[in-house]
Amino acid sequence: MRCCSKMRDELVISSLQNPKVKRLLLLQQKSQQRKKEGVFVVEGRRELEHCVEAGYEVESIFSLSPNPYPGWEGSCYTVTPKVYEKMAYRGSTEGIVAIVKAKYLRLEDLQLPENPLIVVLESVEKPGNLGAVLRSADAAQADAVIVCDPLTDLYNPNLIRSSIGAVFTVPIVACTSEECIAFLKQHGIQILTAQLQDSRLYYDTDMTGGTAIVMGTESTGLTDQWRQAADAHIRIPMLGRLDSLNVSVSAAILLFEAVRQRQL
Repeated sequence: MRCCSKMRDELVISSLQNPKVKRLLLLQQKSQQRKKEGVFVVEGRRELEHCVEAGYEVESIFSLSPNPYPGWEGSCYTVTPKVYEKMAYRGSTEGIVAIVKAKYLRLEDLQLPENPLIVVLESVEKPGNLGAVLRSADAAQADAVIVCDPLTDLYNPNLIRSSIGAVFTVPIVACTSEECIAFLKQHGIQILTAQLQDSRLYYDTDMTGGTAIVMGTESTGLTDQWRQAADAHIRIPMLGRLDSLNVSVSAAILLFEAVRQRQL
């Protein structure tokens, strides 16, 4: 990333009432405002670098340092520690927060290999869970994460933070369940639904071909629409008294079983 020559012309922002600061805080807090403006907020040097590497356009940077990215010609603003503390959720983010222009992929935008590995999440509500799934998807080199009937904004700050930038390294698409099922069947990708009922152990299922691993919420699981569309139902053995795992833990287990099979 190149950094800003304009920063020398800007006064240090020291007031929380500064319009630029108030706008950034509003974007952090309001999904509706992010969608209206077509931008979102990224906090942290690592996350911002992943964002830029993925081709996102940075609108402006707010930083404790007067020169966070030498040579960049975009808008940069130096802020005081008091202002930055209000902007930042974490203390260990290298003193950088940025406003970035959003990109929304569609199913038809996905460029999939011959035997893709895809994670599908139905109506996952918690941004932290989705962020953790994205981290596992990145680690397993999954080809896409598809969020069906989403209950959280894909650019929610909590999602970006919990994914530590994986939201930028893994293609992610939001769509309806109907659209996703039609897309998977059109491309000959087998649908494996993670569920306890009428299922077989996940490691007894072939995942070497094109595979979509589909999971629902921890509270209600998958809808009948997905159960009926599935080519196979799979489960993780539960040996204790509880009957479910966190969705991000389940995703990691199933993804790395696919990785194991594909490396044999």
